[in-house]
Amino acid sequence: MSTDHSFRIAVLPGDGIGVEVMDACLAVLERLERRVGGFRLACERHAGGAQLYRETGVAFPEASTDACERADAILFGAMGLPDVRHADGTEIAPQLDLRSGLDLYAGVRPIRAIPGVPLPLADPRAGGIDFVLVREQSEGWFFGRYHPEAVPPSTADEAYDLGRTTRKGSERLFEFAFRLAHKRRARNPAKGRVTCVDKANVHRSLALFHRVFWDCAKRHPDLPADHAYVDAMALNLIRKPWAYDVVPTENQFGDILSDLAAGLIGGMGMAPSGDIGDDHALFQPAHGTAPDIAGRGLANPTAMLLSAAMMLDWLGERHGVPAAVDAARVLERAVDCIFAERRVRPPDFGGNDGTMAVAKAVAAAIEDRA
Repeated sequence: MSTDHSFRIAVLPGDGIGVEVMDACLAVLERLERRVGGFRLACERHAGGAQLYRETGVAFPEASTDACERADAILFGAMGLPDVRHADGTEIAPQLDLRSGLDLYAGVRPIRAIPGVPLPLADPRAGGIDFVLVREQSEGWFFGRYHPEAVPPSTADEAYDLGRTTRKGSERLFEFAFRLAHKRRARNPAKGRVTCVDKANVHRSLALFHRVFWDCAKRHPDLPADHAYVDAMALNLIRKPWAYDVVPTENQFGDILSDLAAGLIGGMGMAPSGDIGDDHALFQPAHGTAPDIAGRGLANPTAMLLSAAMMLDWLGERHGVPAAVDAARVLERAVDCIFAERRVRPPDFGGNDGTMAVAKAVAAAIEDRA
């Protein structure tokens, strides 16, 4: 009888290229599961997104919410379409509702240069880019989106947003960031610096955020800690992104800086992410639905594949299943291999290798290197 640990995965392909990169990812995960062994993924697809809202008036059915609550992890493609909006003009975004409903307070955005991937920065040190943005996701300038009842009503000539920062929300984010820094230092003694990004010189809420960071830093004296205002950080991510390691920041700032950071490593198609809470976690590529190329098989699935690797790593550590952690490393090495050895060149880098070509190359590298 098999003793493999089975994980229930709620699969949400969503809209646009989300469906394509998810199909590619699931094919690779099936190969990885067979090749590595020691765990099983019970993947269940569920509906949600802008197209569903257009057809039914419901963006995310209750059955999908229930499935996400029951799952060991959520694997998410992309949701939303620019021409499908709520009456207030905002896009359909069930992922924001999931963050709020499941309390996925830490948005983890790894930014790592992969050998062989063209980088926009000519400095040879750019090949050493390897840091993690940790975005607070329960409050900040998104608070009004999660709690519309607290926002003053808008008129034809005025509209309001509402931000909120609490000690509790900030503290748990920073403790998450320092734990992550400890893990990264254990793997690489050169890592472990934590850099808080805020605008404490202007916003009272972020002055509180700033104070809480230094309170938390005192509890981790073995790790170096520093600080940057968000405008300075935007500049420094262009000037010296290799100088950073773990970078916790406010919700809206994290949203913006993560896209800038993705540009440093080849674009959104290379940027994975995880939305992590104390009890649940969702993993998704940082890109959107890209309706201009949807259905053409052109989308780069690398970010989706690396998000799946993050999922396996999280599941393995959370449940004490070393095989899942091993599988995450195998998948990451396979992705590195196909780019370092120039096996593929996706359209976003001027090549002709589409979604399934990249997935097949990664699957072949898994066979070679597992």
